Amino acid sequence: MNSLIAAAFSRTSAILLTLMLLGAIGIASYIQIPKEARPDVDIPVAYVSVGYEGISPDDAERLLVKPLEKHLRTVEGLDVMKSVASEGYASVVLEFAAGEDIDLVLAGVSKAVDDAKPDLPTDADEPKVIEVSLSLFPVLTAALYGTVSERDMVQAARDIKDKLEALPGVLEVEIGGDREEVLEILVDASAMEAYGLDPNVVTGLVKGNNQLVTAGAIDDGGGRLLVKVPGVIETIDDLINMPIKASDGTSIKFGDVAVVRRAFRQAEGWSRVNGEAAIVLDVRKRVGSNIINVIEAAREVIDEEAPKIGDDVKVSYLFDDSKDVRNLLSDLGNNVGAAVIIVMVVVLAVLGIRNASLVGLAIPGSFLMGITVLNSIGVTMNIIVLFSLILVAGMLVDGVIVTTEYADRRVAMGEGRRTAYRLGAQRMAWPIITSTVTTLMVFMPLLFWPGIVGQFMKYLPMTVIAVLLSSLFMALIFIPVLGGMIGKKTVAKDTVSATAPRFYRRLLKFAVRRPAITMLTVIVVIVSAFMGYGRAGLGVSFFPDIEPDQAQVQVLARGDLSARERDLLVQQTEQNINSVGGVQDFYARSFRSGGDGNQAPRDSVGTIRTVFSEWNQREKASSLMDQMRGLVADLAGADISITKQQEGPGGALPIAIDILGDDLDDLAAATDDLVARMEALGGFVDITDSRPLPGMEWTLVTDRDAASRHGVSIAGLGTMIKMLTRGVRISDYRPDDAEDELDVVMRFLGDQRNLDRLKELRVPTAAGAFVPFSVFATLQPQPKRGDIERQDGRRYMYIKSDVMTGVLAGERLEAIKTSLSEQPLAQNVQVKFGGEDEDIAETQAFLGQSFMISMVLMVIILMVQFNSGWQAFVTMSAIALSTGGVVLGLWAAGQPFGIVMCGLGVISLAGIVVNNNIVLIDTFNEYRGRGYSAGHAAFRAGLVRFRPVVLTAVTTILGLMPMVFQLTIKILDREILVGAPSSQWWTQLSSTIAGGLTFATILTLVATPAMLVIGGAFVRGSKPASPGLIRRILALRSKRLAPAQG
Repeated sequence: MNSLIAAAFSRTSAILLTLMLLGAIGIASYIQIPKEARPDVDIPVAYVSVGYEGISPDDAERLLVKPLEKHLRTVEGLDVMKSVASEGYASVVLEFAAGEDIDLVLAGVSKAVDDAKPDLPTDADEPKVIEVSLSLFPVLTAALYGTVSERDMVQAARDIKDKLEALPGVLEVEIGGDREEVLEILVDASAMEAYGLDPNVVTGLVKGNNQLVTAGAIDDGGGRLLVKVPGVIETIDDLINMPIKASDGTSIKFGDVAVVRRAFRQAEGWSRVNGEAAIVLDVRKRVGSNIINVIEAAREVIDEEAPKIGDDVKVSYLFDDSKDVRNLLSDLGNNVGAAVIIVMVVVLAVLGIRNASLVGLAIPGSFLMGITVLNSIGVTMNIIVLFSLILVAGMLVDGVIVTTEYADRRVAMGEGRRTAYRLGAQRMAWPIITSTVTTLMVFMPLLFWPGIVGQFMKYLPMTVIAVLLSSLFMALIFIPVLGGMIGKKTVAKDTVSATAPRFYRRLLKFAVRRPAITMLTVIVVIVSAFMGYGRAGLGVSFFPDIEPDQAQVQVLARGDLSARERDLLVQQTEQNINSVGGVQDFYARSFRSGGDGNQAPRDSVGTIRTVFSEWNQREKASSLMDQMRGLVADLAGADISITKQQEGPGGALPIAIDILGDDLDDLAAATDDLVARMEALGGFVDITDSRPLPGMEWTLVTDRDAASRHGVSIAGLGTMIKMLTRGVRISDYRPDDAEDELDVVMRFLGDQRNLDRLKELRVPTAAGAFVPFSVFATLQPQPKRGDIERQDGRRYMYIKSDVMTGVLAGERLEAIKTSLSEQPLAQNVQVKFGGEDEDIAETQAFLGQSFMISMVLMVIILMVQFNSGWQAFVTMSAIALSTGGVVLGLWAAGQPFGIVMCGLGVISLAGIVVNNNIVLIDTFNEYRGRGYSAGHAAFRAGLVRFRPVVLTAVTTILGLMPMVFQLTIKILDREILVGAPSSQWWTQLSSTIAGGLTFATILTLVATPAMLVIGGAFVRGSKPASPGLIRRILALRSKRLAPAQG
């Protein structure tokens, strides 16, 4: 290392040119790097669905779900498999481990589905395999509404969708409120009977006359003639004029007995924005694309195309992620600038303007070099990366401060400026490298953090490692070379000799004379801190509570409600909460219960998404949500569940309980019992579950003998029933103005589709006559069977809930577990806790393993550096001292221990706090090598290293202070905001590091010298500590280089 530093000083021009080039590349990288608010968490999810017309949930489970599960459970990388057997279809959702290759996943799922096809009923629809990527949430949501016909609005939205999907960076666009179009044949039931039309015969006739027949070619030696028989329906008139029956020399056409028209399928629900019917466009971006550029291009297209639909058409942007990105990046960017300024001010006050200039160059230089590395490996600029820059702003100057401080000492002793900085870089190279490597060893295991949280937080260790490695080059090469050119030429001796204040001298003198009493006092303080925090009962949380931008109001109702009745309940809810201030937009949507698959509550009939105003222009979201709950508490016929938008990893609701078993009645009873216990325990709000909904269904009980005597088949009866309900698909039709084929659906006229008509229904016989179905069948009402849900091959039901404001989810989960242990459920079921409980367990397990691996790696490095087990132990003791500061800080602030942020903070501290001990012990060993006693060497080391130790700690602590107090310092606007969402992310982590480092630094300056004295007395006697392996190698190398340097 010495030769490398010497070579750098002999080629200053090349070093300066390299520094300027790296700075230019760094600036270009910062401009080019994709920017987003939150990292893309790529969790591959595959969705398999298969339809089977009219199948019951029980039969769907037996005939569809079980064969699919049998083959799908063999797919590699599968984490969780959830299935739903419903009326008319079955679906399987497969969740894979975060970071799995989605292409390989889909290939494996498709192969498993192909293997399962022979086991499925022959009449079942073709299974569909769809990718659902949870990382691809909409980045832009635009609503179109106005006084335009629904057909024109839907067609215009489809045209806009095509143009948006043609933009680079746009993955796909979904249309909310889009309606499936069909070609509808509305038949008059009386005319059908009068003409003796059998729907089954008509269906076969239309299919046979709506196809293109390629009859082949005639090749007679004189040429080749291609023959075809065109018969495809091209216009509606073709269908109207199609003969469907011939009688007595005349043909009966569709136009004689039916109305033929293009229409939308019967609506299951409706969408509204701020009370007006709307079509909503959800734009999703490609992973890695620049979100700001994508949204700017998308908004330009929408703003240009919307006025073409009609003069009264308005566009409302319900969600624009680029706005959040700009705000978050601006806020955190300002805090990065503020951290740099604070560090600079501290360094300027202590080391002077020349040294402060050197430190000021080290920070942006390390940042730009680190950003270049991140951009080259495909990392985006997001809030995790920006906070990481704030975190390392104080850490990366540690090496520069130590080097310049040592150079000042050499200048004060009479060395020239250039020589002083070269000697400073060479003398402090290995302590700086060792301290940096120990920090990197702490962050290195975090790169392998599994699961959703790991995918989210991996950007922190990546950024810290990239920037700290860059800071090594700045501290040992670039800054010393610059210091040799612009550093201080003269330094007064008194400024570098008396570096410690008088109170510290007295305290240090007592510590080295009474080391046992000193260490006993430190241990008592730490134990007291842990005991006090434990008795305070502040509990444990998973992730910080971030102020959300949106909330979702779920409207729940039980019973067989029509589409209009469901929408009316949603409208009433919307009107009730419309008066709440601080809400910018209301996006309401009604739908059929259970229509969203197994993720939506079975009794959900609609949702209202409330988009809040800016956080500093309204009350807290929790207050607004409480106001909404109060306004809808008395709403008749509906229950309301309100959940806030979840920021960061983890689920939307902190409480998630799965109840697994074999008997559906036992599962329902156990769910009833558990919900009742949660209500009795209190602290829970917005409890939802998947118990089957009460309801009735009509069953047609057929006398097969009587039906056979009249020449009526079950298939013929079923076709007539379909004519009364959703219609019979008889063919397809592709108009010129549509992308997809339209189904041709035949059904009775609207006023003939009701229960009374069902009771009077007449069914065609084999002889062509029509007989009332009451002759051979009866209608019987029966209780409706709900959907059957399965998890990993077992039936289950779930309970999800939020907790009241100020209540910890972990504490409420413990209360439920205590209740179940004291009084287990009577049913033969298994209770599995998910939500925060599962997240906390997984994160605790990983962070514990990561901490132990980091400790082992650090001990190995320290043993190599010091060649002393006791000195390695003394260095590692700083970690124990820092945890005392962590719990003291949390206890004083009344904060729970956040598993993710506080756990990450403790691990980060392990790498930061040992650095001061490494430098102090290295100086202690230097004095011991000169023949000083252990006590005298510890005293001298404490005095000499006081200033750099305090300065390096203070720069890190003060750099984090704005985040500790949730301050956003807008430098250019000369404004300070308190409580911005961007600062709430990092309060726990910043407080953990700042509190732990403050406490550890104070005790390190006292406890470390005391422990070194103990080691000198009991471990090595009075002999000076032998030099470490690295130091001996350096000494040997220096002897060899001495003649050359001389």
